[in-house]
Amino acid sequence: MKKVLYKTAFWLVVFVAGTCTSMADSTFIRLATTTSTDNSGLLDILLPAFEDGREFKVKVISVGTGKALRLVREGDVDVVLVHARSAEDQLVADGYGVNRRDVMYNDFVLVGPHSDPANIRGTTDATAALARIVASKSLFISRGDTSGTHKKELQLWEQAGVTPQGQWYREAGQGMGKVLQIAGELNAYTLTDRGTWLAYRNKLPLVIVTEGDKRLFNPYGIIAANPARYPDANYSGAMTLINWITSPTAQDMIGNFTIDEQRLFVPMHDPVQPDGNQ
Repeated sequence: MKKVLYKTAFWLVVFVAGTCTSMADSTFIRLATTTSTDNSGLLDILLPAFEDGREFKVKVISVGTGKALRLVREGDVDVVLVHARSAEDQLVADGYGVNRRDVMYNDFVLVGPHSDPANIRGTTDATAALARIVASKSLFISRGDTSGTHKKELQLWEQAGVTPQGQWYREAGQGMGKVLQIAGELNAYTLTDRGTWLAYRNKLPLVIVTEGDKRLFNPYGIIAANPARYPDANYSGAMTLINWITSPTAQDMIGNFTIDEQRLFVPMHDPVQPDGNQ
């Protein structure tokens, strides 16, 4: 009789534990996002405000855009916040993601050492600046990680008519913050989003050398994993986060997030955007 009672109690504990785990899992939202977003500190402001008074807790997975999009395709996350529009559109077209929304934008900038061996400081033509880096054989550090920044960099090299290779070109395979640190240590040039630059600039012996080119526009979008393909995904949580982050409340928080009185990101509800980059 005691054995029966023990067995019954054991399986009751297992059942309750399993139910609690399942219920707990449904409160978590797995968000894959870029290292540039995470490094900026923006999520440290947004996510506590989102979680306050809600049942959901957000688990952030900070990787390059390419890896973040792969995590969606593999069914490992519920929602993704990235900055590679063509790849985002492809994710939706292939049926892996749904309900893509515009969130915010900033721009990319070329940064380099104060000595500026390629003599490009103050230029506004990004491809011309890259061509000078090649001509001077100045060291350039690439993300090399299929991130949104890396995709933009490769696009700019192509537009400049250059295949980057040789001793002057090094792929780090690291996130944006780490690449900036490497560029600083090696007195090299690199491409970075403005948000991460503003968050790291006081720690680096680097300066902006090229900015203002319309081709450096950098929009961010958020996408839910397709529940038809991934029935175990937390679609309810993903859509709650998407609806909130595109709401006036969150958009105002994004617009008010500054470092040294400079905005790191511009919310998409801001009417002013670079021409031809909608």
